[in-house]
Amino acid sequence: MRKAVSSRTLCFMSTPNLNFAIACLKDSAFRLSVLQSDLSLADGWPIVAYARLSGCRLPQRVAGSTLFDRIRASDVRPALSVYFFGGPDGAAEAACLQLQAENGGVSCAGFHTPGFGSIEEMSTPEQIDRINRARPDVLVLALGAKKGQAWIQRNLQQLEVPVVSHLGAVVNFVAGSIKRAPGWVQSAGLEWLWRVKEEPGLWRRYAGDGAALLGLLARRTFVWTRHRGLEDSDLAAQPSGQIITHRSDAGTTIVLSGRWVRQNTARLRDELAQLCGRRDHASIDMLGVTRLDSSSIGLMSLLYGWQLKINRDFKIAAFSDSAYRAIRLAHAEYLFDTAAGASQQTFSRVTR
Repeated sequence: MRKAVSSRTLCFMSTPNLNFAIACLKDSAFRLSVLQSDLSLADGWPIVAYARLSGCRLPQRVAGSTLFDRIRASDVRPALSVYFFGGPDGAAEAACLQLQAENGGVSCAGFHTPGFGSIEEMSTPEQIDRINRARPDVLVLALGAKKGQAWIQRNLQQLEVPVVSHLGAVVNFVAGSIKRAPGWVQSAGLEWLWRVKEEPGLWRRYAGDGAALLGLLARRTFVWTRHRGLEDSDLAAQPSGQIITHRSDAGTTIVLSGRWVRQNTARLRDELAQLCGRRDHASIDMLGVTRLDSSSIGLMSLLYGWQLKINRDFKIAAFSDSAYRAIRLAHAEYLFDTAAGASQQTFSRVTR
């Protein structure tokens, strides 16, 4: 964040938690807002636990409110300036007054409470200009996750703010209208229970997300864990991941074969980064893939988001049964949805 501020480089930061994850399964636009973010934090212990079950060991939870508190308590100068957009009536103003009184690591550049209108009503040139004229380092939105992410996607290119993020609870925490859970409650993974105590209306959302998580665990994650265990039993017999790149006037085709797991995804990451730099149409051939884990699927998801962002095609041209099964169990079927690409080309499933 500090690097983005010092260079005035855009950093769209998302903070996916369990509610984000469940919503991403049903809402393609919301999912795309996460995939196209410059930085995503694992905001919630269910995300960390679920990732570990899926074979991707995230080191820890990093809540957006914890990050904000760290910067707020920092003695690094100059202080980062923040603009609050949204929240309940009076909360943003109270948060600004609190930051000004603290004279700590975060100062207040301004605030605006747009009410409960539509995204269009909150995206007028006057409102965008008001934010830009305040020249904040960080724009914090509090509009509700879906509306906030959609607002950012709509207005990001018009904003002249280095760091933009929806951190809904931060406004209330700073204002003091809602108390954040003590450290031991956070460490125990029970902050959600504390939030329900502070905001009883959240129980419906938490209950719905919890039920959806249990369903995902039963239908997919436990199946994938067993699937990975069976593949691990003969891992030594599988060839290591191989990658071949073909370039033409039509775009770039990347041919993958062998096993692609966390230990060798650095090569895949480098290859996909080069492809992104070329801004070509992208085609992925996974016919020879014998093993695909969540880290590789995650890289392809990021490529998918990038290709749509720059209006270029993303196409999985061919895939093995093993690759297809892994992508399906990882909830990433959208990678096969080439209708989202620029030219809506068709793809074929080729099995082994």
